[in-house]
Amino acid sequence: MLSDFNLRVILEYLPLFGAGFLSTVLLSLAALAGAMVIGVVSCAMNIQPARILRLPAVAYVDVIRATPLLAQLYFLYFGLPVLGVTLPERMIGVLALSINSGAYISEIVRSGIIAIPRGQTEAAASSGMSYWQQMRLIILPQALRPMISPLIGQIIVLVKDSSLLSLISIFELTRAGQTLAIERFLPVEGLLTTAVFYLVIYYSLKMAARAWDRANRQTAPA
Repeated sequence: MLSDFNLRVILEYLPLFGAGFLSTVLLSLAALAGAMVIGVVSCAMNIQPARILRLPAVAYVDVIRATPLLAQLYFLYFGLPVLGVTLPERMIGVLALSINSGAYISEIVRSGIIAIPRGQTEAAASSGMSYWQQMRLIILPQALRPMISPLIGQIIVLVKDSSLLSLISIFELTRAGQTLAIERFLPVEGLLTTAVFYLVIYYSLKMAARAWDRANRQTAPA
């Protein structure tokens, strides 16, 4: 019932949600940095003609995309200690998000690169450019523009997926909502407030994507 909705308690817990919001943003930024590195390296291996480089990258992308993030998170959380590797919970959470999102970013980057007409790379090669010069000067600058919108979409997914880190006792937005629900027996207020904060992040990123699309259309050659 809306008449039973307790706004006063939400206001009382706003500092906790603010801390959870900041934690979610920081965790997502750290995971995004790791995912970008993993994704670019995986993509670089995937587009190589040498099978010894390409096959591990293809296997990584297929395995990660075929399995749920929760299973990957639990595998790292419970599996690494069995192997004798002990990491802080936050590091495990960032690592799981990075590995998962890196597979999707790898495909986004690869799609942007292979969309470049092959004639441009052949012309660059015939002019004496090395492979890395072609990538840096010819391919990547052109591939970056169409990659931005899907990358922002993947960032939105990453932020939402960070809610799973509450399952291994990492404090973030979802954990803040759970804390309110448990301490005050107000699950609706806790979950609704959590959703509002996620909506703020979502629409901020969505506005950034729209701004990029508008700028992209304005600067596109006629």
